[in-house]
Amino acid sequence: MGDVEFLWVGIGGFVGANARYVLGQFIGNRLGTSFPYGTFIINITGAFIIGLVLTTLTERTIADPLWRQLLVVGFLGGYTTFSSYTFEAVQLFEGGDWQLATLYLIGSNLLGLLACVAGLVLARNIGT
Repeated sequence: MGDVEFLWVGIGGFVGANARYVLGQFIGNRLGTSFPYGTFIINITGAFIIGLVLTTLTERTIADPLWRQLLVVGFLGGYTTFSSYTFEAVQLFEGGDWQLATLYLIGSNLLGLLACVAGLVLARNIGT
């Protein structure tokens, strides 16, 4: 990966991370924080955007690969990684690999939750 790709990923990541922060704050201020509305809405919109953008860039147009670096890896990577997860799961289902797709969905959620709990436990027990 050359310097130009790093620049595009960095620019997209900067914009995506800040969009996530601003939108999360806006949603939290409007809907409250009793439920993680901000994260929920950001993840769903990120899944929509990745479906729209990747399909447009790979099936509908002949686009410079830098657009994928900027919009998908950079912006959506900073905005949410849930979008990549959902798109990859759909690709597995579309490819007819139902078992692997199901394993990916269940495994990602279950192992993600378990990893989060493990990190929590570790952090709470360091130095005690």
